This record gives sequence, C-alpha cells and structure tokens, in this order.
Amino acid sequence: MQNIPISVVNLQGDGYHILLEIEIFDRKFNMVLDTGASQTVLDRHTLIQSGIDELLLQSTDILSTGLGTNSMESHTLKLPYLKIDNWLQKNVVVAVLDLSTINYAYEKMNLPKVIGVLGSDIFVQYGAVINYKKKTLRLNTRKRRKTDR
Repeated sequence: MQNIPISVVNLQGDGYHILLEIEIFDRKFNMVLDTGASQTVLDRHTLIQSGIDELLLQSTDILSTGLGTNSMESHTLKLPYLKIDNWLQKNVVVAVLDLSTINYAYEKMNLPKVIGVLGSDIFVQYGAVINYKKKTLRLNTRKRRKTDR
C-alpha cells in the first residue's frame, strides 16, 4: 500500500479539486483526482505538445460522456508505466480526449495546467482511499481481484 501526497485546491469559492503529480514517458504532470470519472483520461493536446508521438494513440468508437457531449473523438493509449509518487504500474490503458476546456478554466483561475483526470478505474482496481485530513491518496500496489471489487 502506498500513501501518495495530494493537494486540495480551492476553485475560487466554487468547490475544490484534488491535484497530484504523475509521471509518464519520463515527464511529470499535474493531474486531477476525479472520483466521478469512470476512467482515467489524458488530454490529447497536452500529450502532443509534450512530444508524445501521436501515432501511439489508438482510435476508438467508444462514446465519451460526462464532459458535456457524447460525440467527442476519443482514443486510447497504452502507457508503458504510470508513476504517482512511489506507486508504479506498468502497461496502463487510458482514454485520450480533448480536455482543453478544463485547462482553459484552470488558466482563468491561475491554477497549474493538468494532463488529465485520474478516474475510478484506478480507484476501484487498486482500492483507493482518500484522506482529506492527511491530504493523501492510498493505493494498493497490486490490482484487487475482480471478486473483491
């Protein structure tokens, strides 16, 4: 079990977001921890601007809902690894969408740019526990068995 530090940021009196730092492709990025997101999603534009090869993105016809539309072009990406603090998982498949509206809103609030959202796929598979008082996210190092979920 790994305890990962998180930051709780105030959205100018309009609620809070939880941010954490991740590492993919030997680069560090900020990410939103989103318990309402069904899966982990990365921003297509941020990936490409960071030098990640667009050819690694695989097109998919899965509809993306919950971001104000269900007709958004989506891709998947198999990450060689996803590292969050000392927690490391290999061959993690994530969705890739246009999340520019999130970064636009963050820019207007003077918040750091994010690469995407860490979603419930990770939380359920690795038994996540968020401790707001200690500002930590706890994740198991191994996937939970499907019968335990």
